[in-house]
Amino acid sequence: MYSNILRHPGPTPIPKKVQLAMSQDIISHRSEEFVKLFRETTNRVKPIFGTKQEILLLPSGGTAALEAAVVNTVSPGEEVVVVSIGAFGDYFVSICEKHGFHAHVLRKPWGEACTSEDLATFLEPLSNIKAVFVTYNETSTGILNPVKELAKVVREKSDALFIVDGVSCIGGVPVKMDQWGIDILVTGSQKAMMLPPGLAFVSVSDRAWKVIEENKTSAYYLNLLSYREWAQKGMTPNTPAITLIYGLSAACDLIEAEGFDQTVARHELMKDMVRAAMKALSIGVLTSDEYASPTITAIMAPEGINLSQFLGHLKKQYHLDFAGGLGELQGKIFRFGHMGYCFPSDILQAISLIEAGLQDFNYSFEPAAGISAAQKVFLEAQKK
Repeated sequence: MYSNILRHPGPTPIPKKVQLAMSQDIISHRSEEFVKLFRETTNRVKPIFGTKQEILLLPSGGTAALEAAVVNTVSPGEEVVVVSIGAFGDYFVSICEKHGFHAHVLRKPWGEACTSEDLATFLEPLSNIKAVFVTYNETSTGILNPVKELAKVVREKSDALFIVDGVSCIGGVPVKMDQWGIDILVTGSQKAMMLPPGLAFVSVSDRAWKVIEENKTSAYYLNLLSYREWAQKGMTPNTPAITLIYGLSAACDLIEAEGFDQTVARHELMKDMVRAAMKALSIGVLTSDEYASPTITAIMAPEGINLSQFLGHLKKQYHLDFAGGLGELQGKIFRFGHMGYCFPSDILQAISLIEAGLQDFNYSFEPAAGISAAQKVFLEAQKK
């Protein structure tokens, strides 16, 4: 049986080096060996977050880390601002409302970013805002919010904490948590970090720790004070995903060998290749170039083609597996993930198979137009 070519926005392909690292013999999470592994590995993640703060590891998916960021900083009845530009911004809204927080929601149409002007105008009449929650990379639309600029607005317009969901981009985009003024930054293992699902990362500023210490959260499993206490010992409060931490060490090897600046540049290049190919094939993309995500591209259904049938055909005939649209975009777009263990050669392969599928559906285009456009972008980048 053939393996599918996974081009989803998560989970993403796992490097062989990471797979082999995870096959090592298990060790106790209370052993000296684990303490060494934990401390060395979390320290190596800090540059990826752009922080000197501790990296806390939660044995969970990214959603649990989002909930931890919420319940540790806000108490029932307090007011927050949530910026939602898609399905995962709505996650923050749901979490806040579930816990009894008063959420002021800044909604943008799906496919648009939240600008600093948008946020400044929204915050102007508000007061007593405890936290502002923003999605850095909106997986449902392929938008990268201008988090650096949004952080500056929050600092200028309020005393609120600035809390960022970086689940679908950290490891593939630039981020300077300390320098930009991000108070809590979270991500998950199964995206650009090149690991299987099951591990979440949280980093917290000194300013946010002061709020958390006074908040008296009712959380037990997601109590960040407990994670901080145990991290100081080189451990986690509960049994962690030990094999994933082995894998994380190997993933750090790969990122360090490439150089993180080059990792970021590779993601930008793959984004440009995909967008150029779709333009050459007269297939629309959802977002503008200015705010396009380096880790995922939302691609419109080719004109005259039933998208569900087309994606099913690509998977069955060519073993090429894309994600469909979510919510209001279901049936209108498909999502091309290009993050983590993905390279320009993988982009060229996927575009070639898309073209084969388009021919099968009698879509009119110049043969190899997409491949040629993507290859041109790639070759020009090599000259720089």
